[in-house]
Amino acid sequence: MLIFGGRLLQRAVNGAMALTQVSSNKCCDGYQKVFEHDSSELKCKMKFAIYLPPKAESSKCPVLYWLSGLTCTEQNFITKAGSQQAASEHGIIVVAPDTSPRGCNIEGEEESWDFGTGAGFYVNATQEPWKTNYRMYSYVTEELPRLINSNFPADPEKMSISGHSMGGHGALICALKNPGKYKSVSAFAPICNPIQCAWGQKAFSGYLGADKSTWELYDATVLAESYSGPELDILIDQGRDDQFLSSSQLLPDNLIAACSKKKIPVVFRLQQGYDHSYYFIFSFINDHIKHHAKYLNA
Repeated sequence: MLIFGGRLLQRAVNGAMALTQVSSNKCCDGYQKVFEHDSSELKCKMKFAIYLPPKAESSKCPVLYWLSGLTCTEQNFITKAGSQQAASEHGIIVVAPDTSPRGCNIEGEEESWDFGTGAGFYVNATQEPWKTNYRMYSYVTEELPRLINSNFPADPEKMSISGHSMGGHGALICALKNPGKYKSVSAFAPICNPIQCAWGQKAFSGYLGADKSTWELYDATVLAESYSGPELDILIDQGRDDQFLSSSQLLPDNLIAACSKKKIPVVFRLQQGYDHSYYFIFSFINDHIKHHAKYLNA
């Protein structure tokens, strides 16, 4: 197990290379850290951020996974969202991975901001040249939790997931595809129905190919229509002045309709005057951590 504060023990986990600590800063009586490791799923070096609340010094804590949006790294959430205060108070570890593999030297990976680097879309790609590295779905749902549970004082039975935009899509599909794995799910301005919007169509055709039935495996609205797991309490905040809401990239109404048909409880809050930015996330992050704490600390 890695030491909570300053000192670091490095060791191999499940045959993978050891974690390397990149940074550590005391914050809200806990520690905000960043680590790097060699990912077996993504076949490249990956960084993730982890906030360890003060409670983690003496006992195991539940874990909230945060998935960021297009163009982000592990840094955006930890420097802009202000999640550490509420995570400290509720005794929750918060893990924020990067949004895609990096430096894989795949032709075209740096060509556009909404596909390739910084835009993994939390799917397992099936198409060349992406399928070897672009396996963010398995990284987030399998490899990363294994790594966290092996190296930190995390309670492996208590996980929740949240995210923003592309990451809100990621959080929703991870929860809907794995009934019972996550205690709760929330999202800020998620891409709710990617098969029906330009961002999703571009990403899915590139990563998953022309067969649209494979796209449905990663679409929250479609997954909600066939969900049959334990009750999942979903919280979604959406800015009313979000330019991507008005340009039909997010399509929350489609997800709400699917959830109401399946009687999946959704609290959807349309927030007057807010846009798509981290100013919006900062304004409501405490509500989301409280939402997860209700289930994680039950």
